[in-house]
Amino acid sequence: MALIVQKFGGTSVATPEKIRAAAERAIQAQQAGNQVVVVVSAMGKNTDALVDLAGQLNPEPPAREMDMLLSTGEQVSVALMAMAIDAMGHQAVSLTGAQIGIRTDSSHTRARIISISTERLESLLDAGNIVIAAGFQGIDEELDITTLGRGGSDTTAVALAAVLRASACEIYTDVDGVFTTDPRQVEAARRIEQISYDEMLELASLGAGVMHNRSIEFAKKYSVPIHVRNSGNENPGTLITLQGSEDTASVRGAALSTHDARITLVGVPDVPGTSLEIFSRIADRQITVDMIVQNIGEDGKSDLSFTVPKAELDLALAAINESSEVLPTETILQDDGVAKVSVVGLGMIEQTGVATKMFRALADANVNIQMITTSEIKISALVSQDQAQLALTAVHKAFQLEETPAKNESAPTPQPERAEIEVADIVDRLHKVGMEELVIDDITLDESQARITIQGIPDTPGIAADIFEEVATSGILVDMIIQSFDGKEGLASVSFTVPQDQYDQALEVAEAICKRSNCRGISNIPQVAKLSVSGTGLRSHTGVAIRTFRALADNGINVEMISTSEVRVNIVVHGEHGSKALSELQETFQEFLR
Repeated sequence: MALIVQKFGGTSVATPEKIRAAAERAIQAQQAGNQVVVVVSAMGKNTDALVDLAGQLNPEPPAREMDMLLSTGEQVSVALMAMAIDAMGHQAVSLTGAQIGIRTDSSHTRARIISISTERLESLLDAGNIVIAAGFQGIDEELDITTLGRGGSDTTAVALAAVLRASACEIYTDVDGVFTTDPRQVEAARRIEQISYDEMLELASLGAGVMHNRSIEFAKKYSVPIHVRNSGNENPGTLITLQGSEDTASVRGAALSTHDARITLVGVPDVPGTSLEIFSRIADRQITVDMIVQNIGEDGKSDLSFTVPKAELDLALAAINESSEVLPTETILQDDGVAKVSVVGLGMIEQTGVATKMFRALADANVNIQMITTSEIKISALVSQDQAQLALTAVHKAFQLEETPAKNESAPTPQPERAEIEVADIVDRLHKVGMEELVIDDITLDESQARITIQGIPDTPGIAADIFEEVATSGILVDMIIQSFDGKEGLASVSFTVPQDQYDQALEVAEAICKRSNCRGISNIPQVAKLSVSGTGLRSHTGVAIRTFRALADNGINVEMISTSEVRVNIVVHGEHGSKALSELQETFQEFLR
């Protein structure tokens, strides 16, 4: 008998009428021949009300007691759902996270799942019950209640689907599925029929609120198909799977994040260990770093820019001030008036010109780019917050995301999801170390590229578009691109990598651009080594970048370029260090390799 996990968010169980509607869906799924587990969130604004109540009594309530308080919201929902199903003449049993056996670590308000016991669930299901599971919560080794943090009910649902080997996990919400961007921001946004785990991971981390990245990480690790649907209608929704869609689109979606702040360290020593010294202190404070851009050094100094959540800016600055005691820095700049616009798509891997099209769209909208980072399936640009909406609308239109893309008739036959026995092996292994533990799929070395940097170029709208249109016109292929704040008012630095056999040609183009634009100069290396660490959990496990920086610093290897994403960390070092860097990273991440 197939097993289905259904999850209903707070808006889908906000009233007795909505609870009855959700109960009817669960009953229909069981009557169709499935065993059914239903995961529910707290009703409507219940969690917000509890947070407000706690704040009235204690402005800084203990994290343990907040977990004790907030977990009651889901306990109310599961009991009411079970009552509704019983009133309709069917069997249902409600369970808290502790009663299920969801064991977590002791990181209150943001706990990670270590293991889930399935015996009681399977017994109740075999007895004909619909099991109603409280989302968002678990229990630690001390038998204290813990909560999983933002998106916790999604995480619970997909985790249960993983350990129970569910055939599908249905996420019911108040929207019709995953859209090409937030339809509240761009009216022309279109529902996506099918999207890959990697694409959804990137969009979730960039602000797409339909799913949280931790739940997608679970789905990717354990090959859990997710179906996002509207609880208020029968629309088809969006499928999230391993393969994604088979069409010709280079970009699947666009996203806008307005909760970031930029920090720039001007004049830090351009030596091995600089990144480690700074980011290890930030990681110690559990601060998530997103865009990281490091200028190519001049006169033994370089500039380092990165973004952090705006709410954690003061914490990050405290960490930086601490590091400056041992790492001299000329100036520390900050800006909390920035926004990040991004495009995401697996099609970027096979189609050229995506970055250029995005840069030109922003230039035509007179949007100035402050920072750029690229990865294999994502391009992000940092812009002024007052141009954020304009930037998102421009890139969404440029890639015609409002239109349904044509099918790719030449696409290879989709491969099946991972074999059931392989999924079982992964579940068993991660149960021993923690279900949310980091998984590394691969560590690779590319020694075929060269690096070009245009330094001190005027920071004006269209400069990135002009550079890369000229590069593309010359037939030069570009891989990594970063643009950074130069540390000097009105200037930027742009670095990019190209194939070594196009190095001389790329250098000529860069020198012509530099001369025409009156830039400060060109920095270049004819051979660099690009190291890529790919896997699941790279962003949520802040220690990945730190381990990478430490492994390189301990061996005297300096980092020249960095780009990070949900599924990959790319590091560029001098070509002569490539093989050594690869072996050190392989050793560093050996325990996490799949």
